[in-house]
Amino acid sequence: MVPGKVGKVGESIGREPPVFQTRGLSKIYRQGELEVHALRGVDLDLYGGELVVMLGASGSGKSTLLNILGGLDVPTSGKVRYRDMDLSTAGDRELTRYRRQHVGFVFQFYNLIPSLTALENVAAVTEISISPMAPEEALTLVGLQSRMDHFPAQLSGGEQQRVAIARAIAKRPAVLLCDEPTGALDSATGVVVLEALEKANRETGTTTVIITHNASIAAMADRVITLSDGTISGEHHNEQRQNPRTLSW
Repeated sequence: MVPGKVGKVGESIGREPPVFQTRGLSKIYRQGELEVHALRGVDLDLYGGELVVMLGASGSGKSTLLNILGGLDVPTSGKVRYRDMDLSTAGDRELTRYRRQHVGFVFQFYNLIPSLTALENVAAVTEISISPMAPEEALTLVGLQSRMDHFPAQLSGGEQQRVAIARAIAKRPAVLLCDEPTGALDSATGVVVLEALEKANRETGTTTVIITHNASIAAMADRVITLSDGTISGEHHNEQRQNPRTLSW
């Protein structure tokens, strides 16, 4: 965990500038005459190398926030910056370049190509990346060195999710954004996936954000941010990250 004196959520004195900074971030979805306020004035700083868990029930705004950080959505109002880039005013082409060069995504469902092996699924990303790691290296990092030539149908759910993690980290992203990565898995399998995410964060230094409704996961993080009704309702730092192997739910 990166030490520092904390002010606003994630704001710290005496550390490097944040990787992400949001101020007054709001998102409104309109469904006919109905307005849904998914985010309500969120102020948040995220720092390099952190592993952050964002907790919240369904509808709390955590997926909307993650999508805006990842350049998959844009805010209705407020600012969001990635280093020196203003994501809130960026156009489609800029956001596409940002996602391709800087962000890795891991979703609840694996989105692997069925006709490609694990190795080929990862290589499909590294072939269009600027400075990727070798697909074999990425798969070894998540413990799948013996399963590289298997197709998705030959892999368990947890193994498929670890292929998805390898695919995300193989392009050496500065940021890894994970949306309910254990949501489709049982607890034993989920722990293996969390171990892969923790190891990737620790060994590559990628800023990692995991959003989940599962409070048990919070102990593995440097910092835990709780969302409720589109706002940040709480934050705390863990003095020491807990090994995912010791988690249970």
